[in-house]
Amino acid sequence: MSGAASDSRSQDREPVPHGERAKAVGHIVFNLALLGIAVVMFIHAGGLPSSAWEPIGSGSFPRLMLAILALLNVIVIIKEVAKLRHTAALPSGSVGAWLWRHRLAFGVLGLFTLYAIAMPLVGFRWATLPFVLACQVLLGARRPRQLAIAAVIALLMSLGLDALFRHVFSISLPRGSLL
Repeated sequence: MSGAASDSRSQDREPVPHGERAKAVGHIVFNLALLGIAVVMFIHAGGLPSSAWEPIGSGSFPRLMLAILALLNVIVIIKEVAKLRHTAALPSGSVGAWLWRHRLAFGVLGLFTLYAIAMPLVGFRWATLPFVLACQVLLGARRPRQLAIAAVIALLMSLGLDALFRHVFSISLPRGSLL
C-alpha cells in the first residue's frame, strides 16, 4: 500500500484513544473465542466415522489442524497479554462506545446466528427469506421502494438459489425438520 493511500485513510478516521490496549483486548477476546470453537470442534472430530481404508481414522487430520490452530490461538493470547501489561487502562465507557460503533456487525452476526438455528428447522428456503430481508432492513432499507427491492432480492436469494441448486446442480438444500 502506498504512503499516500495510508495517509488519506488515517485522516478520514479519528484516532482511537488507548488504541493499543483496545487492540490487545480485542485480540485476546477474539482468540479466546476461536480457541473455544477449536476445542469444541476437536472433541466432535473424534466422533467422525472411521473408514476401513484409513488406519489413523477420518478425524485425525481435522484434529491435527484444530490442535495447530488452538496452539496458535494460545500463542497470540500470551503475546497480547504481555503487550497488555505495558498499556494504560481504558477510560470508562470505551467498551460501550466500541460496541455502539460496531452495532451493525453485531446485528448481522445475531441475525446469522438465528439463521443457522432456523436452517435445520424450517429449511433453506424459509430461513433465507427472512434472513436476507432482515439484513437489508438492518443495513438501511427503510423507504417503500427500498423495501420492495429488498423483498425482491430476498425472494431471489431464497427461492431462486433453492431452484438453481435443485434443478441445475441436482443438489437438494436443507428442507427442514418442521416442514
